[in-house]
Amino acid sequence: MSDAPAPRIPVVDLRPWTSGGPEDRARIARTVDTALQTAGFLLVTGHGVDPGLRTRIRESARAFFRLPAGTKRAYEAKVGGRGWLGPGAEANGYAEGTETPPDLKESLTFATHEPFEDPVVNAEWYAPNVWPAEVPELRGLCEEYLERMALLEKQLLSLLGEALGVGPDFFSRHMDHPTYGFNINWYPGTEVVGEPQPGQFRIGPHTDFGTVTILDRQAGKGGLQVYTDEGGWEDAPYDPAAFTINIGDLLARWTGDRWRSGRHRVLPPPADAPAEELMSLVYFGECTPGTLVESLPAPVGRVVHPPVDSHMYLRAKLDSITVG
Repeated sequence: MSDAPAPRIPVVDLRPWTSGGPEDRARIARTVDTALQTAGFLLVTGHGVDPGLRTRIRESARAFFRLPAGTKRAYEAKVGGRGWLGPGAEANGYAEGTETPPDLKESLTFATHEPFEDPVVNAEWYAPNVWPAEVPELRGLCEEYLERMALLEKQLLSLLGEALGVGPDFFSRHMDHPTYGFNINWYPGTEVVGEPQPGQFRIGPHTDFGTVTILDRQAGKGGLQVYTDEGGWEDAPYDPAAFTINIGDLLARWTGDRWRSGRHRVLPPPADAPAEELMSLVYFGECTPGTLVESLPAPVGRVVHPPVDSHMYLRAKLDSITVG
């Protein structure tokens, strides 16, 4: 037996969860519960998602991001929309009240391709994805990836329900037709974005807004940092085989703040590696529109938040990070 403390952000192999016995599942549930109480983050392996698919998405997306600005502008979208978010479109620190210059990134953003029956919901939350004609292979790659993300999200939500002791379908039953978001975030070097201003980040400090975020990231000096009460800002652990998982505001509210919405940021291009280029694939889990998020009572929950409509909350947060 080791006396070393458990890491604040552990690596969880999902294979024993899906094929192991009761002891394996109980151990994993305890590990997840502890990690989400302290940092709101964990890493998962054993997810079965082909690393080659992620590589091909990055290659295709990079070809788009390297196009002239005038070509990309034909796909320009607003925050929360579908298409290209150019430089200066977002300042994520605004969501927590941190005044920062705009984030040093560009994004391609997509979402569900299945329309809703309610025309009001459609008008607010559904618009067809806009796929760049210059990189025609991107659509098929992203749609395959999003199918895998939906399956992984359901698996994670089942695990989270079990970890809380509320049952495997407690969260997933509210996500039968979600408005999930998917961002491909490009973090180029200073030759593209210029020298960072004071207090400027590739993504400013914030928490995510929805339920579960599934992040495929690359290691870098100007990469992801997470915040914990014990350690402050720390470089996030990295495993090329793993997805980085964090919970968002809605899930934290649902658990009555038993679990914390993981605060994080992405550092600017580093002074000693100004040409560093990174790209992240970010799947933002969300609820079915109209879901009422109510805090679980004690002994699970610790704080009782006022109930919120999931998408009124999301809209307010998206509006808060929009620049201009």
